[in-house]
Amino acid sequence: MIKIKPFIVLGAILFAITLLIPSILVLPFMEAKVSGRLGEHIQKTDNTKKASEPSVEVAVYREATKTIEKVDLDEYVLGVVSCEMPADFKPEALKAQALTARTYIVKKLESGGVSKLPDGAVVDDTINDQVFKSKDELRKLWKASEYNWKIKKIEEAVAATSGKILTYDGKPIDATFFSTSNGYTENSSAIWPNALPYLTSVASPWDKNSPKYNGKKVLSIGEFEQKLGVNISNSKEIGSITERTAGNRVAKVNINGKILTGSEIREKLDLKSTDFKWVRKGNEIVITTEGYGHGVGMSQYGANGMAAEGKTYKEIVKHYYKGVQVADASSILTKYTAKK
Repeated sequence: MIKIKPFIVLGAILFAITLLIPSILVLPFMEAKVSGRLGEHIQKTDNTKKASEPSVEVAVYREATKTIEKVDLDEYVLGVVSCEMPADFKPEALKAQALTARTYIVKKLESGGVSKLPDGAVVDDTINDQVFKSKDELRKLWKASEYNWKIKKIEEAVAATSGKILTYDGKPIDATFFSTSNGYTENSSAIWPNALPYLTSVASPWDKNSPKYNGKKVLSIGEFEQKLGVNISNSKEIGSITERTAGNRVAKVNINGKILTGSEIREKLDLKSTDFKWVRKGNEIVITTEGYGHGVGMSQYGANGMAAEGKTYKEIVKHYYKGVQVADASSILTKYTAKK
């Protein structure tokens, strides 16, 4: 029989206790990490994590390559704002432009209207819809020293308005815009068949500072007569304005018995505005204009002038589009993606 000395037994017991103490101390903390406060926080975070909004792509028909390019919605908005408004405009004006660009495309996506574009395309990249260029194209278009600050500034404007559009009675509006007014915007009914309640004439005094405010065009008598289909013979008087619009532009002109609208004259003579005057000088007609563009909706230079005075982008759009709301587009975009 082997006798075990007491001091050996005591040493074995002490050694076993030494091994067990770390496990005893660590176990409660391990349980706390799994089921205690920290564990509840992790579980709560996982369960309440917001589902991301549906990813929306815009199918853009690229005129140069005759191909369809799918672009993320906000990348599309960025490409439009970069082309449609100077990057050196005030941030709030750029935000207002981002809202109009996003509203335009969301309305297109929602309506699913008839398009003359190839199947699958929603918009093209020209003035037929909205001018659009990719970042690679913008990098080539802008000076190398300007690209970074321009793209950053526009990205910030797009991000600040992300997910937002302009609505009237809960529906996306026709967010039309143009360069420079003659001091007033125009009623939509003066240019297009439909009279829209949010596209009515408002004062826009900031436009007089625009470099595009004044325009001039000189035509020969022969060109003038041929383009308008009129005969002014040797008369010094070239017709008379018989009607003006709410925006103080030319609505109708009588030229030797032929009635022409201001819009017809602007289009046929390629004028900058329907606010025009003309005078005969020898064998030429000198035409001067005030403003640049159709005049309906938001004036871009007016928006920049408002921003320079400290107005926010919401104040800008609500000045130019009467009775509109800045609203969330997520419900419309969710319906659109569900249809696809």
